[in-house]
Formats: sequence, C-alpha cells, structure tokens
Amino acid sequence: MKKILLTGCNGQLGRAIQKEYAQDADFVLTDVIEIEGCAKLDITKIDEVTKCVAETKPEVIINCAAATNVDGCETDTEGAYRANAIGPRNLAIASAEYGVKLIHISTDYVFPGTNPNPLTEFDAPGPISAYGRTKLAGEQFVQQFCNRYFILRTAWLYGDGRNFVKTMLNLSETHDELSVVSDQIGSPTSAVELARMIHFLEPTENFGLFHATCEGNTSWADFTEEIFRLAGKTTKVNHVTSAQYKEMNPASADRPAYSILDNYMLRLTTDYKMAEWKDAIKEYMENRA
Repeated sequence: MKKILLTGCNGQLGRAIQKEYAQDADFVLTDVIEIEGCAKLDITKIDEVTKCVAETKPEVIINCAAATNVDGCETDTEGAYRANAIGPRNLAIASAEYGVKLIHISTDYVFPGTNPNPLTEFDAPGPISAYGRTKLAGEQFVQQFCNRYFILRTAWLYGDGRNFVKTMLNLSETHDELSVVSDQIGSPTSAVELARMIHFLEPTENFGLFHATCEGNTSWADFTEEIFRLAGKTTKVNHVTSAQYKEMNPASADRPAYSILDNYMLRLTTDYKMAEWKDAIKEYMENRA
C-alpha cells in the first residue's frame, strides 16, 4: 500500500481523504494537536517536518493543514503566514530532499474576484485579504522549492466538520429568516468530490497548478436556499449585498465577489470532470450524519 503523510488530518478534507483512500493507503496521520490515532506535527517548524518525513518515509505528502479563518487571518497575519506560507515551504523543502510527491491545497481567495469571468490557472492572482495573500505565498514557496507537486485551488469547501452548510442548518433551527449575501458568486465544492479528484491525480506525473471545484456556480444566498430545500426547511433567505453584510458585520474581511474557478488544466490534460455542485450537495445531504 502507498504510504501517505497527511497533514491537517482532522479537517474536512483530511477526513474525506482518509475515507477515499481507505482501501489503498497506509496513512501517517498528523495535525497541529495530538489526539488518538494522530501524531502532532507543527508544519511551521522546519526541523519537525524534515524529521517526520525522514522517519516515516512517505511516498506522498498531502497538505490539508492551513489557517482558514478568513477574518482571523486579518487579526493574526503573522500566524497566517506561518501556517499558510512557511508550513508549505517546509513541506516543499522536505519533499524535494526526500523525493516525495507533494499535494498542496490552495484557494480561490488568491484572486481579487473583480473579473466577471471564470478564472483559469493562467489568470494572474491578486488577493484582497490576508488569507489570500498568505495562501498565494504558500503556492509560490511550493513552486520554488520542489518540482514534483500538485497545487489544487478549491473554493467554498464543505464536508465532515464545521462548514457553511452546517452553520446554515443550525441557524435555521432558531431563525424564521436569515440574511445571506447574494452578490458573491462561486462554486460550492464537496470535500468528498475534492478527495476523489486528488485520488485520480495523485498517482500521475501530471504535475502543476490545478483548479479543483465542483462544476457550475451560485451565490451564497441561492446555495443556502438549495440547502434548505434539500433539508425540508422553511426558513426564509433574505438576499443582501456584501456592503449590507459589512454594515451588519464590520469586522469581516473582504471576500472575492466573483470567484468561479475554471478547472481548465484538468480539462486540458485529463478527461476527469468533477461533479456539478447541485449533485454534490445532494449527495452530502443524503449522507450527512
């Protein structure tokens, strides 16, 4: 069985990857905190990373570890750079030293969201938040320090753990109506679908930068309405603008207004296609605990 070092193993994507590879991977599970069945690994410390890779001898590293609290990255930018830039740099250095494939997860937030067209891997990034800037720096370090890498940019991810879908469903239990942003457009992406795409791409030598989102697009408000429809909820969704939401939540960081990622490289180099976002959320709702 293939040995895979998985960082951030307790996150939504980390859990989905473990299920996806259940039959054909020998995992070295790590996270920033030590819990049962999972070793502690702080990817921001180069000595810890190189020691772990040297001792465990993985064939593949999948990096799901990140600081993903967008608003929190604004208030702790140094911490965000450590997790989102220095951590990937350290993994890239170790990957190159020991001849290991590296799969690194990035985000649509590397783009400003001002171009009203689907964005390909050939479009220039321009992040507007600390989260986006730190994730872009992580991409650049991976590209600088190793050459057997896959960088996968995803968006609006949901899976087993805290996520937008569960937040909306929980709020629907105590609210007759909710205000949700309607002028931010993207592609909700299931962690299960992303794990399947990783499983497809990982054995290949088709290295490089890939966009990896479910097909199609929607707004946060319309996505919420689809979640409620599937769950049989009657909570009303009030469509509000980003500016109106900012007035209600002044501490929130700027988000890309239009961040539809075109899986262009996947289409150019493979025949693999990710599921439509409506099919993916339906599968998630049917299988959620």
